[in-house]
Amino acid sequence: MSAAVKYTLGRIGLFVLVLAALWLVDINVFLKLMLALVFSAALSFFLLKGWRDEMAEEMAGAAQRRREEKQRLRAALAGEDESSEGERQDGQPR
Repeated sequence: MSAAVKYTLGRIGLFVLVLAALWLVDINVFLKLMLALVFSAALSFFLLKGWRDEMAEEMAGAAQRRREEKQRLRAALAGEDESSEGERQDGQPR
């Protein structure tokens, strides 16, 4: 399971748990939802740190791969080869 899915499900789970705990309190429903959102965000900052860091690393790796692919495509469109100067890509001398 990807780190982003784990982190998202963790955030939703924390929100539901906090909302369930607040459901027993006799206050306005809108206020319950807002408090559940704030408390679950604060809890996730501490409780889900590992999953958040894992997701950040996964996203950084994907961004790096996209940058490298973009650079490779730009070089190919400009006519630059990644192979040596004396050979074509099919291995034949020029």
